[in-house]
Amino acid sequence: MNRYFVWHLSALALLFNGAAAMADERELSLAFTGISVPLTLEEKRAIRATTQVAINGINYPIGYHDLLRTNQVLPLLGGSGDQTEIFGLLKNNAGQPLREEDGSPLVCTNGSGPDHTSLLKYGSTLFAVTQLECSVGGAYITKLQQAADGSLTAVATRSVDFSNVLGTYVNCAGMTTPWNTHLGSEEYEPPMAILNPLAADNAWFNDPTWHDAHIQAIADYNQVPNTAENAAYLGYYFGWIPEIRVTSNTGEHRVTKHFALGRFAHELAYVMPDQRTVYLSDDGTNVGLFMFVADRVRNLSSGTLYAARWDQTSGAGAGTANITWVNLGHATDAEIRAAVDAKTTFDDLFERADPLDATAGTCPNGFISTNTYDEGFLCTRLQPGKAKLASRLETRLYAAHLGATTEFRKEEGLTYNAADRVLYVAMSELRYGMEDNGARDLGGPNHIRLAQANKCGAVYGMDVRRLIKDSGGKWISSNYVAINMSGVVVGSPKDYSGTELAENTCDVDQISQPDNLSYLPGYKTLIIGEDTSGHQNDAVWSYDLNTAHLTRIATTPYGAETTSPFWHKNINGFGYLTLVTQHPYGESDEDQAVAPDDKESHVGYIGPFPRLD
Repeated sequence: MNRYFVWHLSALALLFNGAAAMADERELSLAFTGISVPLTLEEKRAIRATTQVAINGINYPIGYHDLLRTNQVLPLLGGSGDQTEIFGLLKNNAGQPLREEDGSPLVCTNGSGPDHTSLLKYGSTLFAVTQLECSVGGAYITKLQQAADGSLTAVATRSVDFSNVLGTYVNCAGMTTPWNTHLGSEEYEPPMAILNPLAADNAWFNDPTWHDAHIQAIADYNQVPNTAENAAYLGYYFGWIPEIRVTSNTGEHRVTKHFALGRFAHELAYVMPDQRTVYLSDDGTNVGLFMFVADRVRNLSSGTLYAARWDQTSGAGAGTANITWVNLGHATDAEIRAAVDAKTTFDDLFERADPLDATAGTCPNGFISTNTYDEGFLCTRLQPGKAKLASRLETRLYAAHLGATTEFRKEEGLTYNAADRVLYVAMSELRYGMEDNGARDLGGPNHIRLAQANKCGAVYGMDVRRLIKDSGGKWISSNYVAINMSGVVVGSPKDYSGTELAENTCDVDQISQPDNLSYLPGYKTLIIGEDTSGHQNDAVWSYDLNTAHLTRIATTPYGAETTSPFWHKNINGFGYLTLVTQHPYGESDEDQAVAPDDKESHVGYIGPFPRLD
């Protein structure tokens, strides 16, 4: 069927869905009881959360509840007898445990750990699908029991089988789709432009830090020889959006990697209400912002990919800009997967040249000068007939070739406010390529020219509209196209030297290096999680869009990141805000860990809430 005809049908459906969404967004009130900045040793070592929420003036008790922790042993989901499973255990393509150097099971825990958790139903059975931010990564499907009061308990678990897609990799943020699947991510794709087996000095491949953590992990998972030649094409199997669908009440499942959505450092793929438009954040230094418009509703296997161009209108503060979308072309999962299976390498896609002047960022005639994560300044030109493959296998670099912006710094979570038609994106830091004429502008167009860096970051808002044309003058077949970007919630550096808060370098009453986001429909409430060194203890915040008031609603132990704050509005009459405490004591204050399991990551939730509608 013609995809533009499908769009018009989808647009008609959207009129009804949009009306329902607007009705759901009636003005109601919600206020969390805040918690303090952790000051005592006990507070700094605990997972703390609000104990009360007022909804339309009525107070309800809530709190933080653990579901799982890494290294926890549970019955094997779908198993028999006394079979058990270790939550967070990483496995190879045959389902056998991967091992540490000492032979012990390799569990994704300290240093990284579980990340996004989706709550999914199959019939009347409730599951948590939790992905693991390690390389190689993984995921677990855990059966949950829901009590009469809404409390949840983990019953049994099983690992997800990624062998049909050669494994998975650094699984970061995600979302529960409107069609009841887990949409994950593969962050920090192997940099194939550097991984050149023909180079005389292949520095990246020979760097033990990167080699052992990434290329060796891929080889171990697939049980293949770890050679530069293998790595030069195996890396193209990683850096995508995986989707997990539960297919039975015993946790059987199907995994799909969406090659049509492009390959880069995927933080999050966020599906808009039309269930066709997907925004894609790119986590790193000198990265892009992307939008995918699927051909069909609830099917991400084919569509058109776009990259944002920041057309700056102000460099003050977090900056403001109009957004233009650069069309990267149409592709399908099948045709891109076929090219990867055929062992396509970077040099099949682009020709490289030495710069004319490395200090000025200039390239020989016919070569384009770019500066992207994480290759930096490159001089490349597209090989003949390779535009489609380059658009998906080297999405960020191809976007830079076409004039899109690749200067954003650490794009993180995305969420959407249907009442105001505003899309939100977190930017952990406003630095490097986002600064005016910074070092990372060498070879790039310097689209983003902020007057001052801000290491504490910001959450941006983007108005979305319909009937928008791309940079080439063609209509974009979506009613959810972002047209601008400006700061909504901005962090503030602050010097606490000589005080009890001396370990903090960002204002403790403001956000610091925002990460995951979620939105509570109907309550004009934005949830903001942190992954920060600017606060000694990372926090989760509630931001009232009507009053611009921030409320601290959770904090995590020393050295832990808050991940996966995602709003599940109605599961059998209760609401849940998932929350993962990732790698306690893993980034700082390691000496503060006392008990043997202090460093285990925790998967849990804040709630249960009464049904919020």
